[in-house]
Formats: sequence, C-alpha cells, structure tokens
Amino acid sequence: MNDKPNELTRVHSFILLVALLTHSIATVAAGSTAVQELLKGFTATPDSSVASFQPLLIDSIGNYSLGFVRVDQSQLALAVIHIPSHEQLWVAGNGVLTKWSSQTQLLFNGSLVIYNEQTGVVWSSHTDGERVRLSNMSNLLIEIGSLTIWQSFDFPYNTLMEGQNFTSDMTLVSSNGLYSMKLGLDFIGFYAKFVANSDPGLLYFQHNPMEAKAQVMKDAGPIRVILSSDGFLGMYQNGTAPVDVQPFSSFQQPGTGNRRVRLEPDGNLIGYYWARSSWLVDFKQISDQCDLPSSCGPYGMCQRGKGCSCLDNRTSYTSGRCDTEEISASIDNLCLKKYRIMRRVGVELPNKEIKAYTIMSSLEKCERACEDNCTCWGVTYSNTSGYCYNIDYPIQTLVEVLDDTKMGYFKVSKSTKKDNTSIKLWVGLGFLCGIISLVLVIGGVILHKKESRGVKGYVEEDGVNGGVGPYKNLGSASFKSIELSVK
Repeated sequence: MNDKPNELTRVHSFILLVALLTHSIATVAAGSTAVQELLKGFTATPDSSVASFQPLLIDSIGNYSLGFVRVDQSQLALAVIHIPSHEQLWVAGNGVLTKWSSQTQLLFNGSLVIYNEQTGVVWSSHTDGERVRLSNMSNLLIEIGSLTIWQSFDFPYNTLMEGQNFTSDMTLVSSNGLYSMKLGLDFIGFYAKFVANSDPGLLYFQHNPMEAKAQVMKDAGPIRVILSSDGFLGMYQNGTAPVDVQPFSSFQQPGTGNRRVRLEPDGNLIGYYWARSSWLVDFKQISDQCDLPSSCGPYGMCQRGKGCSCLDNRTSYTSGRCDTEEISASIDNLCLKKYRIMRRVGVELPNKEIKAYTIMSSLEKCERACEDNCTCWGVTYSNTSGYCYNIDYPIQTLVEVLDDTKMGYFKVSKSTKKDNTSIKLWVGLGFLCGIISLVLVIGGVILHKKESRGVKGYVEEDGVNGGVGPYKNLGSASFKSIELSVK
C-alpha cells in the first residue's frame, strides 16, 4: 500500500530534477550567447535560425543588449536595443552594414569590427581597447582599465538617451535618412534633404534658447544639448546653468523610468519615457502637424486642426498622399520646361519665418523669376507684404490659410509614366501599320501570280502552249473569291 506513494514521490522528484536541469541548461545557453563583456579574441557570426535579433552583449541589469539585427531577411545591422520593447537605440554606421551570412563576422581585437569575407572590413571602431561592455544607460563602451576610450554616445543614430551629451560635432538622422538635427552657434536646427547631395539640407525648424537662467556668449564656445533625468531637454554652453530648458509633460516627476528622444521619420523630435510596459510620448518639438516639412506628402496641403488635402483640387488625398501620376521629382523636366503650372490661393510655406525671401512688386514678377530659373519648383507670394518665397526643392506640404492675398505658383513635372505610355502607343500603332502594309504587299504579289497563272493555263488549254495545269481545274467558288479580293 505504501509503495505507490513512494513511486509517485520518485516520479515527482524526477520531473522536478529534469525541470531544474532544463532551466540550468537554458540559463547557460542564454549566458553563452549574450555576455556582460567582450574581451580580445571574441568573434561571432550570424545565426541562420534567428529571425530578427541575435543578442551578443547585455548590460548588468538586463535592460539593453548589443547584437545582430536582421533587416529584410538578408541584411545585417549591429545595434543596441532596449530589451523589453525591442526599440533600437543605436546602430553602428547609421544603418545596414552587410549581408546576413556565415561569411560575416563581428570580432574584437582591440577594435570592434564587422568583417565580411567578400568585402573585407565593413565597419570598425578604430580603437585599441581591452574590453567592451554596455552601461546601464545603453552606452556601448570600449575601455582600457577604468578609462573609456570610445563610446557609442559620441556617435548617435536617431536617438538621445538620458545624460547623453549632444554636441555641435554630432548629427541625429531619422531612420529614413530624410531629416537631421544639428546644433548651430546658438540654436538647434532641423534639416530636410529633399534634394540629393545637399548638406545639411533645407532648414525647416529652428529652436533658439530662451536664455532665462544664462545667456549664450559668442566667445564662450559651442553649445551642447543634454536630456535630463528630471524631464527636460537642456541647452548648455559652459557651466551647469542651462541657457535653455524645454520641459516635458513629466517635468520633475520622479520615478518615470528611462527617457529618450528620437528624430522621427516625419522630421519631428519626440520625447518618451518608459512606463514599465511601454514608451509614452512626453514631448514634441513641433507641436502642430502643419509645421512639419512634409506632413501631407508631396503637393499636399495641411489645414490646421483639420488634416490633409491636395494642392490640386482635382486630386483626392488617399493612402496618406496625393495620388497624382503627374508628380515627378525630375530637375531635367523643369530645365526642359516639361511641366504644367498649378496656382492656388490661400497657401503659405510652413517654415516661412526662417526662410529667405525677396520683395517683389507683383505676383507676376515673382512667378516670372521662378519661370526663368530651372532649379525653382515654385513660389509663394503675399500681396500685402510683397514677400516672394522661392521654393528650390520638390514641392512638399503647404499650409492652407484663410487669406486670399497669399498665393502659390507651382511647377508640376510631367509624368514619365504618361510620356512612356504615349511613346509606346505611337510605336505600337506604327508597328501595326507596318504589318498591315506588309500583308497588303504580299497579298498583292500572290494575287498577281495567281492571275498570271490563270491566263497562262487558259492559253495552254487552247493548245497554244503546254503547262502545269488547266485553268478549268479551279472551282467557280475560288474564282469568285479571287475576284472579291481584287475588288
């Protein structure tokens, strides 16, 4: 009677032992793939079974990890992520580095190096350190003893973390590569690259310091920006007193968790704090959607408080953009005057406060100046002030205003798609006409031969000459069909 309880006890003990061993093996395996420091001689290759992120290094409390990120199945990036949310906070080389394959390798030989057997060294920290580790604030560090000789905080991607110094030597770049944030002599500048090879691009927003606690001194060195744990973005020059403070919604509220700001793909700088299970929006540099450089897309129009529409009233705003086949960002079309003109009343630029202008006596003169300039995509003009704003980049979003004295003149490049369609249509018609002409010529030759053969047979039948066959062998129906063909 007592054997069964003992047997059950043994089974339960065996199951418990297996569970403990399984947990121990899993823990060892996890520790072997992501460690807390990398020493000289470390190497790692992408795991073909990994779908998204392969951890290699973690911080001491398990919030952040450095590892391989799989991009579009076949590409690889090296990134630091926030483990609970999987948000990327830093990316080596600001993006994709090489292929996700066994020929790619991360190694530490004093420098952190991404190496590919086919292309060689793809990215390197160019250092001579002893170890690599992650701080509890996501900063990737290369150290010699207690000395930091390289840190990822000096090479930001699109994100700034708490305590990270952002200086005039650095740039934040949005993940789509269109927008960037840099520091001027006494301001934070936001730039858009709507034209290739334009550096830094179009200045679309500028934040100047309020200078409430201190003043920016011209000869006191460059300014810097720091995200404070107290919930504000501070601008400093030298010393501890900020020359500008931009408070977040959770300003001076303790216990809100880690903070970060990110330059988003729409060109806005957004602040977040971690609320245990998700990142909550805490700050927006540009509060109104219509002040963003392209909130409604190319040739879009933003009405404050109402949303987006299109500059061209004939085009509907669908799928988050103005779906018009006539839009083409080709400067060649403008220089060859392959465009049509679109005019609109009640519009202005979203960044006119910081954009240069020329005073013109009339809208016609403002338009003519743009018409004669093949790098000009359009103008906006104010009848009351005479301000003529030249748009030297492909038309983006304009702001709708209830003011008929503010007008816009825009060039719309002719669609390459439509031009190709027309060319193909004419080529097709020409080819069809050629085939018809060829058929008629061949038919005429055949008909001529048949008629000649018929006359010859008729003469032969009357004994004039011998031949291949009598004409009378052709049936009457065939004869009629030939006659119809001749007609």
